[in-house]
Amino acid sequence: MKAMFSTAVGGPDSLELTELDTPQPGTGEVLVRTRASGVNFPDVLMLRDLYQFKPPRPFAPGGEIAGEIAAVGAGVTGFAAGDRVLGLTGHGGFATHTLAGPDRLVRIPDEMPFEDAACFIFTYGTSYYALKDRAQLKPGETLLILGAAGGVGSAAIELGKAMGARVIAAVSSSDKAAFCSDCGADATVIYDRELDKDGQKAFSQQIKEAAGPHGCDVVYDAVGGAYAEPAVRALAWQGRFLVVGFPAGIPKLPLNLVLLKGCQIVGVFWGDATRRDPEGHARNVAELFDMYKKGQIKPRISASFPLAQAAEALTLMQDRKVLGKVVVTTD
Repeated sequence: MKAMFSTAVGGPDSLELTELDTPQPGTGEVLVRTRASGVNFPDVLMLRDLYQFKPPRPFAPGGEIAGEIAAVGAGVTGFAAGDRVLGLTGHGGFATHTLAGPDRLVRIPDEMPFEDAACFIFTYGTSYYALKDRAQLKPGETLLILGAAGGVGSAAIELGKAMGARVIAAVSSSDKAAFCSDCGADATVIYDRELDKDGQKAFSQQIKEAAGPHGCDVVYDAVGGAYAEPAVRALAWQGRFLVVGFPAGIPKLPLNLVLLKGCQIVGVFWGDATRRDPEGHARNVAELFDMYKKGQIKPRISASFPLAQAAEALTLMQDRKVLGKVVVTTD
């Protein structure tokens, strides 16, 4: 097998293409012949030891995979060699073969290409859990998405529309705004890459103008930093602010705003939710596959890289230049 290994703390250029013996699945394990792996921001953080989970080195990044089962270990039931699956492995996906527990795998529809499958569950799973389970988004409500051109953001646009919401996409450039409009956003707002106090006030005013006098019922914040407070200021009475991620830094919010708006600050830790409520996760996945089959959602893959060029894919993610999703393929 071949893998892109992280052998020392560093950026994407620290990865090394390595050839080694193909592992055999142990008891309770499944070996997947990986065909594609989605690229996500935690992959970048993991390389620099900035993620909450730090796998021992050497390791291959890539926590979202799709491929065929090559072999199953003793005690594994429900899966067989040849099954087409996607998986959330945490890491190990930037390789031709990946070991995974069967509880981390899901069969994929026959009509779903491996590239779509590898870019599906992390973004749509996160966003659907956030909007459906945490925000309880209702038809007719107004949804603001910060960082809307990224993987989870563009997924949230499609899901918000499928759930009957009016969607405002907030992004950092005009090309990203055009991309979000193509994904179905009803309105777009462009923010500056750096926000001072005056910039925060201007951004909040932009959101209020796009949302109208009622304000935003739900804010999906996948950015954090200085962008969070202006969005909270634009919330409607009893609005819900979803904390999804903070590549721009961990925000500091004045809690008097929470009191004045009667709003909720709601954490979205989808990974832990899948472990704590596997039945709910399974229901959500089934509903997402149904939406995919109906054409309501489909991963927006803007770039594809072969395994040997995985560092380029991660650099795009690190520099926040990704539109939709980026995938690494192993064929």
